[in-house]
Amino acid sequence: MRKVMAVGVFDLLHAGHLHYLEQAKALGDHLTVVVAHDDTVRIRKHEPVTNQDLRRRMVEGLKPVDEARIGNAPDVPIFDILPLIEPDVIALGYDQEHAEDRIKSALRERGFHSIEVVRVEGLSDDLDGTRKIIARILSRAKGGEE
Repeated sequence: MRKVMAVGVFDLLHAGHLHYLEQAKALGDHLTVVVAHDDTVRIRKHEPVTNQDLRRRMVEGLKPVDEARIGNAPDVPIFDILPLIEPDVIALGYDQEHAEDRIKSALRERGFHSIEVVRVEGLSDDLDGTRKIIARILSRAKGGEE
């Protein structure tokens, strides 16, 4: 069985998230999604709109997802979750700022030589991101046409 791991915030689920997870699932037989810990989201992005437990539950309800779990708190090394999931592939979203080469190098340094890192394609839609959706809502609330 080929295990795939996908990671993300998944705040306000949208078509871009579903597209990412469908592509990730196509890379293997079992998809585990790691939903970012609330404190990690606060440090790296913004205050989450929905809490980590609800985000995990929503992601786990999506058809491509076999399992969803909450990621490590920011004070725990991110690679510590890998022995729990044992992925063969890590699927990166098209818009995730992770550098593939840096991840591959860090994996090798930690002894994870066989994990493949794959960046999936984006969705060709103007509302493929949470921030884009929020901006559209705010624009329309202010009377903008967008």
